Amino acid sequence: MAAYGYCRVSTARQAIEGESLDVQRRQIEGYAHMHGLTLRGVAVEDGVSGSVPVHERPKGGPLFAKLRKGDIAIAPKLDRLFRSALDALQVVEDLRKRGVSLHLLDLGGDISGNGLSKLFLTIAAAFAEAERDRIRERIGQVKADQKARGRYLGGIVPFGYRRGELGELMPHEAEQAAIREISALRSQGKALRAIAKAMQAKGFKISHEGVKGVLAAHGAIA
Repeated sequence: MAAYGYCRVSTARQAIEGESLDVQRRQIEGYAHMHGLTLRGVAVEDGVSGSVPVHERPKGGPLFAKLRKGDIAIAPKLDRLFRSALDALQVVEDLRKRGVSLHLLDLGGDISGNGLSKLFLTIAAAFAEAERDRIRERIGQVKADQKARGRYLGGIVPFGYRRGELGELMPHEAEQAAIREISALRSQGKALRAIAKAMQAKGFKISHEGVKGVLAAHGAIA
């Protein structure tokens, strides 16, 4: 019989909020010591999203593939391992058929031993999945609100604007004038490269692709 630990974080924020890899490792080691188990190793997954199935993760995949009958896998929390309730049930059933025990500290230990544990795992996994969905929904709502208020959401700041102190996009007077001139030149039949050169001659850093993007963004024919 061999015992192995598994811990994972996907973001720096999780580490700040108390789910660091060191904390998880200590929890696993403490549990193993308390139950007289000798750890053969701890697989450490750093910066891997929980949406990735455990068998596809760089560390989790090899670990779970090598587990044999009588082995024990230990993880600090259900959501460190599984992406959904269905994923949890499939992995646990696979381990059960192979004679491998799965111990989840937040669910009290061995969760693969009996029907009641399976029922509890199903409920807990469903709640964890629902919480992830709520988090994604909240993030989407925040981004939609920021976009509606003209807030900058990341990426390259578009030509004609600068980022304000509160994250909003502020019109840049000189570049706004350049945009009007670009539209006028295009309406006169000027080529994109010719327009770009004319703008560059006036000190604006814009390529012909940038000119094309400006025209598309402002409803002009590119």
